[in-house]
Amino acid sequence: GRAAQPKRQGMRNWFLWMIAGLISLFGGFFALANPLAATLTAELLAGWMFVAVGVMIIVSAFGDQGWGGRILSILIGLVILILGIDLIANPLAGVVSLTFVVAIGLIVMGVLRILLAFRSDFAQLRWVLILSGAISLLLGAMIMSNFPQSAALVLGVYLAVELISNGISLIVLSLARKSDPEVA
Repeated sequence: GRAAQPKRQGMRNWFLWMIAGLISLFGGFFALANPLAATLTAELLAGWMFVAVGVMIIVSAFGDQGWGGRILSILIGLVILILGIDLIANPLAGVVSLTFVVAIGLIVMGVLRILLAFRSDFAQLRWVLILSGAISLLLGAMIMSNFPQSAALVLGVYLAVELISNGISLIVLSLARKSDPEVA
């Protein structure tokens, strides 16, 4: 009786993974079809996440030892909270700001990957790192070359690609779980 229980549990769970994967996949296609709506959704989601993190930092600050650490934590929490409120209150301006940050982040990561490729520790990965860095640089440059107009679409397209990628991963994982309930 005990050996059958984990198998039934695994069989039931694979179906939930499949549903989550399909929802993510269809959400990604919807976001790709409506990149402006997806961009605004991603921006508002980021705003609410900043609000939540800011509140958590402020609340946790009261458990810190000493007033120096407590005041610094409260100030950091307030900055993050205010940033989140601003993103929620001004979504279009937030989209432009977040897109600019994404473009700069891509450029910085691209440069860092290329520099990392030339370290002797990474000689075997050199071309992969150079290619990855070049792609990041290209994407960052593409965003900046059409900035701020690119802001209307970039975050939505990124969200769409992430949802599609996530959906495919979850579907493949669910199929693996279905065929072998021991797969984590």
